[in-house]
Amino acid sequence: MRMNVVRGMVALVVLFTQMVVVPAAQDGRQGGGRRGAPPPAATGPFDAHDLSGIWNRTGGSRGISRQPGQDMPPMTPLGQKRFDASKPGYGPRAVPPSVGNDSVGECNPQGMPRILLFPRPFEIVQMPDRMLQIFQWHGALRQIWADGRTIPADFTPSFQRWYGFSAARWEGNTFVVESAGFDDRAWVDHFGYPKSERMRLEERYTRTGPDTIEVVMTITDPEIYTRPWVSEKKTLTRVPRQEATTDGFYGLAEELCVPLDELEFNRRVRDAAGGVAPK
Repeated sequence: MRMNVVRGMVALVVLFTQMVVVPAAQDGRQGGGRRGAPPPAATGPFDAHDLSGIWNRTGGSRGISRQPGQDMPPMTPLGQKRFDASKPGYGPRAVPPSVGNDSVGECNPQGMPRILLFPRPFEIVQMPDRMLQIFQWHGALRQIWADGRTIPADFTPSFQRWYGFSAARWEGNTFVVESAGFDDRAWVDHFGYPKSERMRLEERYTRTGPDTIEVVMTITDPEIYTRPWVSEKKTLTRVPRQEATTDGFYGLAEELCVPLDELEFNRRVRDAAGGVAPK
């Protein structure tokens, strides 16, 4: 696993140094790190209120909108200032990671909704009073309470969380998640769009088939965006059991960002490729 991660990061650095743009990385068709179109949709009966299983985003892009800068609200002066200060490693403003300022390059959490857009599987575990989302990337855990509680309009937690505070309810066959209390150091997506501590996130999960869930998100952040930002529709596809089984064990793979490996890789490979002198 470590070698696979290192090879992938080396390839990424090479792409940046050669100034090559790879649209496939943004088209949302990667499954579990693999390229290719999603498998044919299964048919048959299913429980629309059962979202449990291992899923991967196979439809929709890695951004909130289909393309960076499209179908999004204008930014406030503060939002524009913070956006201009971000130096992402992806998209039309991409810079070599060695001179960028994406905090995930130092093993920091991706936060929401960015991790939900990342092309790696995650597992949904449904319990009577809550839903757990367990992400393969970083082994991140998110709790979504479904016990009747709500997020107040004036919610001001004593501390912010990378993945926020979340409460959910069913509206017919759609599971609606409301979240707030986010740490604003994490970007909205890998294109460097910012958020503030006042951001509220709504996610609407609708199971449309035995192996598919559709998700639409809405970001409301008046400090950064002049009106709510509604995402394109994203599609989650169930990961086949054989693809989620390693050495006889079914479940998510361990794919952690380990500082012991990451910092050494940055020093030897990433920084050198970007022309940054070793420290």
